[in-house]
Parts: sequence; C-alpha cells; structure tokens
Amino acid sequence: MASAKERLSNTMEFPPETPQPNIYPLSWHSHTEKLQEVWEAALRENWDPEKLPWDTLDVESYTWEERESIAYWWTLLSVFDASAPPVFAEALIKTYEVHEEDPVRKCFFSVTRDEQNHEIMCGLAITKFLGHPDPLTYEPKTDIGRRLQKNAKWLYFNGGRYWSGYKQAVPKYDLAVLFSSFLMGEIAAATIFKQMFDNSREAVFKEAFRNIGRDEGRHMAICMAVMERDYPKMGPENKAVVTKQIRAGYLFLSAVLFEPPMDFWDLPDDFITNQREAEEIARSAGFGIPTYEAKKENWRNAILNLKGVLDRYNIPFPAIPEVGITGEEISDTAMEDIIPVF
Repeated sequence: MASAKERLSNTMEFPPETPQPNIYPLSWHSHTEKLQEVWEAALRENWDPEKLPWDTLDVESYTWEERESIAYWWTLLSVFDASAPPVFAEALIKTYEVHEEDPVRKCFFSVTRDEQNHEIMCGLAITKFLGHPDPLTYEPKTDIGRRLQKNAKWLYFNGGRYWSGYKQAVPKYDLAVLFSSFLMGEIAAATIFKQMFDNSREAVFKEAFRNIGRDEGRHMAICMAVMERDYPKMGPENKAVVTKQIRAGYLFLSAVLFEPPMDFWDLPDDFITNQREAEEIARSAGFGIPTYEAKKENWRNAILNLKGVLDRYNIPFPAIPEVGITGEEISDTAMEDIIPVF
C-alpha cells in the first residue's frame, strides 16, 4: 500500500485495483426488472407516520391499565421493527460493497426508509399512550404497568444480544443467505399487520397497519425476486446455513408473533404471564392483538408459506415442532446466530 505522501499517479498511467470489499468502483448495471418495479412502487407509496389521523385518538378515554398494555405491545414490536433501520442500513452498505446491481441497492434503501417509518410509528404510539418518550424510564401508574416495564427491560436486553450477533453476521454471510432470513421476517410481518388491521378499532392504527402491511408486501417481493435470481445456483454449504437460520428465525420472531420460547430467550419466569394479561387488557380495549390460538395458527401458516418457497430450491426445512411442522432437527441455535429482521 502506498504511503499517504506517495503519489501513484506519478509512477503509473492507471491506478491499481481498489482492494475489496469496497463501495468503489461504482456501476449502475440493471438486470432484474421486477426490482426496478418494486423501487418505483416504493416511491409512489411512501407515507409519513406523523401525518396519520392522530387527532382521532383520545388517549384519555382509556384507563391507565389499557394505556400501559397497549404501549407495551408497541414496545414489544419495537424490539423487532425499531431495530430494522440500522439492520437494513448495514445490509445496504453490503449491497454496495459486493457491487450488487443498481435496483437491489435502491430497493434496500427503500426498505431502510420504510423501516424508519415503522420505528417512528412505535415511538409515537408509546409516547402518546404513556405521555413519555420511552418505556424504560417512564414511571408506571399501575401494577400491570410495573410488571410490563420489567418485561420491556428484558426484551431490550435480549434485543441487544441480537444486534451484537447481527453485526458479526452481515460480513460473514453471502447476501443469498441474508435474503432467506429477511424473507422470513417479511412473511411474519405480513401476517401480524393484517391481523392487527382487521381487529383494531382506532382509525389511526388501522391506517398505520394498512401502510405497514403494504410496505412489508413490497419487502417480500424484493426477497422473492433476489431468491429467484440467486437460489438456483446456491451451493450445499449455504443451503445448510439457510436451514439453520430458519429455525433460529422461528425462535426469535415467535416473541412478537406467538410467544417467546423460554429456552431461547433469556426472560424471567413471569414474563409470559404478564404479557398474556396485558394482551387481554388491550384486546378488551379494542386494540387488535390476536388470541393465542389465532397467533399460533397464523404463524404456522406463515412458516408453511416459507417452506413452499424454499422447497422450490431443494433447501431442507427445519423441524418446528412447536407448531406441528416436521423436518431436519436443529439443536444448536443461539441468539448470537440470528439474522432475521422484521
């Protein structure tokens, strides 16, 4: 490597190759038409969470137990949705460093922007219901509020473990592996936001869930287009990694889509009891959290949809006995192995 003072331009006609990975040299190749279509849809469908009909929401009409329970659901969602902007920003950088085609880079930029909207939505809802900008330093008003704050602290602790693992995973794995994990997150998201739209009564939340669900549908289309491009030539080593990641993704995403597996998540014994109580309070107040059985059935259907995608490429599917799906047994899964985002 030349020293800072050495001028290579004085010694050669053309510069040496730039060591890789690096965002340079730049190019704007475009091969996948579907991805350009998704990018154009993202430009048309952009929305602003702060311009939703918040004036129709009267938080004073809710009891403090209801306010704290609804805010808790948004806090739970924030562990997944509010982590997504930096997660996809890291992946966006990788698309440049591996010199992905132009529409892939543009689509990843759009996903990062979309997920920023979803994070803003979490923050707005939490702040309006609690009258405070974060759930950890808020002073709870009720017994359930105090117990839910403890839950929230443990959720964010586990989220920190996930982020540390993700930062190590991005440079280590091929984009093809990352896309399988992203797809699992998007299928899961499409499931939950359709349920929340159908079951919530507040106009501001219905509009938010409709917009978020539309965003997640585009994200799913991005994943599918890249998988159709890359998966037919995927080797057995990466296929094995995908199989493991799907199992890890189930364990991780179950916390928001179903219930957190206690042998995977590091949580206190009363965590699920507190969460179930809060969900019942929120449902009774007209906030559309699905019931235990509905969550289980919808999560199972989402996983079967994912299995249908991976079966096309002869990728072994892991056993997920929690929802009655047989497959390859995966036993060595840790939070630090997680790639999926929401």
